[in-house]
Amino acid sequence: MAQHPEHPVVSTAPGDVRGLWRGEPGAPGASAAFLGIPFAQPPVGDLRFAAPVPPEPWEGVRDALAYGATAHRIDPGDTLIPEPAIPGDSTLNVNVFTPAPGGDARLPVMVYIHGGGYVAGSPASPWYDGRSFNRDGVVTVTLSYRLGFDGFGHIPGAPSNRGVRDWLAALEWVRDNIAAFGGDPARVTIAGQSAGGGAVLTLLGMPAAQHLFHSAWAMSAALADVAPERARTLSAKLAHLAGVTPNRDGFASVPEKTLHDLQHDAATPDSRDPLAAVHVILDDGLSWGPMIDGELLTQPTVASLAAGVGSDKPLVLGTTDDEFTMVTDSARGKLRLVPASFALGKLKLPRGARRAYLAANVAQRRKGTAAVLGRYVTDVVFRSDVVRVAEARGDARTWVYRFTWVSPTRGWALHCLDVPFWFDCLDAEGVTALAGDAPPRRLADAVHGAAVGLVRDGDPGWPTWAEQPGATRMFGGEASRPDVDPDGYRSVRSLVAGPTAWA
Repeated sequence: MAQHPEHPVVSTAPGDVRGLWRGEPGAPGASAAFLGIPFAQPPVGDLRFAAPVPPEPWEGVRDALAYGATAHRIDPGDTLIPEPAIPGDSTLNVNVFTPAPGGDARLPVMVYIHGGGYVAGSPASPWYDGRSFNRDGVVTVTLSYRLGFDGFGHIPGAPSNRGVRDWLAALEWVRDNIAAFGGDPARVTIAGQSAGGGAVLTLLGMPAAQHLFHSAWAMSAALADVAPERARTLSAKLAHLAGVTPNRDGFASVPEKTLHDLQHDAATPDSRDPLAAVHVILDDGLSWGPMIDGELLTQPTVASLAAGVGSDKPLVLGTTDDEFTMVTDSARGKLRLVPASFALGKLKLPRGARRAYLAANVAQRRKGTAAVLGRYVTDVVFRSDVVRVAEARGDARTWVYRFTWVSPTRGWALHCLDVPFWFDCLDAEGVTALAGDAPPRRLADAVHGAAVGLVRDGDPGWPTWAEQPGATRMFGGEASRPDVDPDGYRSVRSLVAGPTAWA
């Protein structure tokens, strides 16, 4: 097939797609982008709450020159990661970035799943451009999926976990088509951050997904594992707010925007307690996200990993040090005179556990009660799961890290701060707001280099948890040598119950 020098054409199963070269083809650092390729039909009309359906074939060459429509519909304003909302119905699409389109390069592949609490987020973020991975010989794919109630809500008469099924369908598309973009379908790494990291762990613990990838990297993973009864309760509450019968026909009669607006109200506790929403997160977790449906997900993710699912696949996981502290920091003045132990008691942490936790977090306690509360929520929601997952996997190859570098603009090693270092996109739109005008180049080299090491060689470059239990790679500052703490997550061990809690 004839190729225009600026627009490479690749043949996929449904039809040919036309991409765009960035840089001179064949020159160092050049890569091609193929954007908005559908992996499923638009989830509208009769397909709105259906499992994803393969796209209809097309004739001729389809332009893949601009990002496709996103399930993320509303521009939320100033977010930590730029998240474009692109209108349109065809929201189930992939973006492919490759240095070798149309060839037989058989390069390793990295498939990235965006975050956003399972209710927001966009695969069209400029931070997720794969050009730096392409430079290092890795084909990169970003994917979209249905969000919030449309993707994860319990609907009698509709398939469960539709967003999870979207992940599976996108990975099946990668398996069937990525060779045409120069990728090797036998060397696929899945990666993601926040809800995307939770998606990675969910897929790693899911028997139905095991044939679709070969290694995994989970950043700041937010697991959902919504219990069936809670999913049913939320669905009934949403139906009541919408004034419809809680079944497929009832929900299908409600416009997408209306359900989007109401899903927040359905998940918000009916309480005047200002800490009620925090209690829901600490006690029950996220409201919308993968649920235990008895089909795709038969048990909580950590229990599945402890049972050996995914044990043949290398995994890297870790967090930033203060994922949530930016939120509590806004109340620093009000909390200045409140004892940390008293404040933790308000979050229902028992007295004995409070003493153990504060003793393990002396340095954080010196920063004030707001800092302690932020770290505690960070530990419950994010950091304690790192230890649970690493220990649940036993002898499986598992590497653990912490991202400790503090944002010069926000004052914490906060949620999302590690993402531009991982993608090595320090010059991308919006990075300076989070990482300042001079983010350390060596830190990006270290974090991104570790990611490439896993994707390309199956090893990020430091000892596994099984080899040295507790071993944690510390990513922070300008250090060029790997800095490994022998027990980097010691401060959360008082919150980790033990193996009997995984069942």
